[in-house]
Amino acid sequence: MDEVEAKATNPILKALDFTDVLISKFEGIMLALGVIAMTINTIAAVISRYVFNSAITFTDELNMIFIVVVTYAGLSYAARNGRHIRMSAIYDSLSAKARKVLMIVMASVTSAFMFLLSFYSYYYIVEVYESGRILPALGLPVFYIYLWAPVGFFLTGLQYAFTVVKNLTESDVYLSTHIKDGYSDTASDIEI
Repeated sequence: MDEVEAKATNPILKALDFTDVLISKFEGIMLALGVIAMTINTIAAVISRYVFNSAITFTDELNMIFIVVVTYAGLSYAARNGRHIRMSAIYDSLSAKARKVLMIVMASVTSAFMFLLSFYSYYYIVEVYESGRILPALGLPVFYIYLWAPVGFFLTGLQYAFTVVKNLTESDVYLSTHIKDGYSDTASDIEI
């Protein structure tokens, strides 16, 4: 049985793939909405300020919210697409088997760290909630903004955990659930 057949019959891998697709769609929607909303808000602020000579008071607060959403939704997106920072001088010099072991260790440690950050960010949100702080212009409680932090850290932790499972079940080395280890030819990637 080859890897494709094994994947099709393994209910755990099927469930992981299904969950990964759902999370991917959620992240895509949050990133798209966040960037579009930030763009519209910024354009409205510029038009208001320079055309109508009157500033909209809450645009800075809205952009702060959108930046937080895009940042924490983007964490998991970067992990899913293998777009995280890699310092790979030692890693690249290793054999394929050693790279696979190192990738499993790195993804496991990163996953655990992301889950830990999710845990700590939850308690930070509780502290902010108990402080009763609100945004001056919008009047929203500040803790609403930071709700994205534990969600983003948790989803990123899941992505790295999925990467561990992918590397344990497949023969190739994977940077994420669908990105194989390796470098592309950057000269052919650049369009002129």
